[in-house]
Amino acid sequence: QVHLVESGGGVVQPGGSLRLSCAASGSFFSINTMGWYRQAPGKERELVAVITSSGNSNYADSVKGRFTISRENPKNTVYLQMNSLKPEDTAVYYCNAQIRYSSWARFLEHWGQGTLVTVSS
Repeated sequence: QVHLVESGGGVVQPGGSLRLSCAASGSFFSINTMGWYRQAPGKERELVAVITSSGNSNYADSVKGRFTISRENPKNTVYLQMNSLKPEDTAVYYCNAQIRYSSWARFLEHWGQGTLVTVSS
């Protein structure tokens, strides 16, 4: 069983920066897309950014130009650099990865436990 372990959340003032990390641990064959989603209080979970194994990325309009997603494939790790943070970025951020356990198996969705990001003065 694979575990996605997130780190890097916390409290930051508006305009500040945070870097989230998510590492996949366990036994598996390969990882396809990795990404970050977030869920604010009273709202549905939404996509923040995703990145393919080849490095192609996609962002929500609300974070374009402020957030950068990257990954280190040998470390099975994805990062989210968040700059110019706004109060509306406050949410629990979840790591997501599409993982398969053999070359013939289909990719399965995996989620981290979530890390809280609070942007407040």
